[in-house]
Amino acid sequence: MPDEFTVTPWEVKGKVDYDKLIVQFGTQKITEELKQRMRNLVGELHVMLRRNVFFSHRDLDLVLNDYEKGKGFFLYTGRAPSLGMHIGHLIPFIFTKWLQDKFNVNLYIEITDDEKFMRNPEYTLDQTRSWAYDNILDIIAVGFNPDKTFIFQDTEYIRNMYPIAVKIAKKLTFSEVRATFGLDVSSNIGLIFYPALQIAPTMFEKKRCLIPAGIDQDPYWRLQRDIAESLGYYKAAQIHSKFLPPLTGPEGKMSSSNPETAIYLVDDPKTVERKIMKYAFSGGQPTIELHRKYGGNPEIDVPFQWLYYFFEEDDNRIKEIEEEYRSGKMLTGELKQILIDKLNNFLEEHRRRREEAKELVHVFKYDGKLAKQMWERIHE
Repeated sequence: MPDEFTVTPWEVKGKVDYDKLIVQFGTQKITEELKQRMRNLVGELHVMLRRNVFFSHRDLDLVLNDYEKGKGFFLYTGRAPSLGMHIGHLIPFIFTKWLQDKFNVNLYIEITDDEKFMRNPEYTLDQTRSWAYDNILDIIAVGFNPDKTFIFQDTEYIRNMYPIAVKIAKKLTFSEVRATFGLDVSSNIGLIFYPALQIAPTMFEKKRCLIPAGIDQDPYWRLQRDIAESLGYYKAAQIHSKFLPPLTGPEGKMSSSNPETAIYLVDDPKTVERKIMKYAFSGGQPTIELHRKYGGNPEIDVPFQWLYYFFEEDDNRIKEIEEEYRSGKMLTGELKQILIDKLNNFLEEHRRRREEAKELVHVFKYDGKLAKQMWERIHE
């Protein structure tokens, strides 16, 4: 069937039906009522909430209950380091920053230099540690609160996490981990233990933990939800995003291993222009005459989708662009140019902040208010 799709933590293919996925995964849709609650609490909604880019959740209602009662909550996200981050990698971090700013909560960012090393036979630990540093610069550049954010590498923070990780590991069976993480009998034993380290930060505080991530990551947290209460902690709550489509078309998700599907954070203005003009999938007609007559289809047009997801935050302007493109008044090349300008402005600012981040790495990892507290703690 042409409408079939696959979403697992290690593979996304086909055109994803997000309503079906909610049913498949057993998550909840973010309702208008839930969005209104958030608006009432913090005064506004992020563009990615307004436009249903973040569309599904587990226990977000309970997180808001805790916040209203003064119990609070904390945020947790992470990154498997790679040689260069692309725009798709940054989306969850941008939204996480908004959550931190609006709710004024602690954030823990796990950099899994260990897992990346163990999962790829050709990588050395020195390589994954070096990529971790580079990726941390990009993450800091998003603009998190240095007093309320702790960025840690597993290979460095393992001493502090190990006791709680051991308790978690004892609760997880090999068959559960194998099924959830796509392992088999040839997988190295490091990968079998690793899920305990990924679950550990959800237990850094005796509060509810909220994890913003792509919906493909949801299965990982089901393991945590199965065991958390038996260890005296809350089940992790999640807020799930859709996938920013790859440049090459509206199916699947962006891939680091396929450069023409992605815009990298290091791409210069000429590269951005070339990639968008050459590879960005268009919903327009084959000729200008036909386009003027029949108009374009924003639903399958990748430049429009990127603008809609994040890069054009003004709701009136995005509506205007959509109407002009549908009517044929706006041509494909004009729409692509709007995205090119937005992307290049965004990337120029990001690179400026990334340079400044070099002076802040020690604050987020070791010397900031939260970081100092975390190095003094052993998680039991």
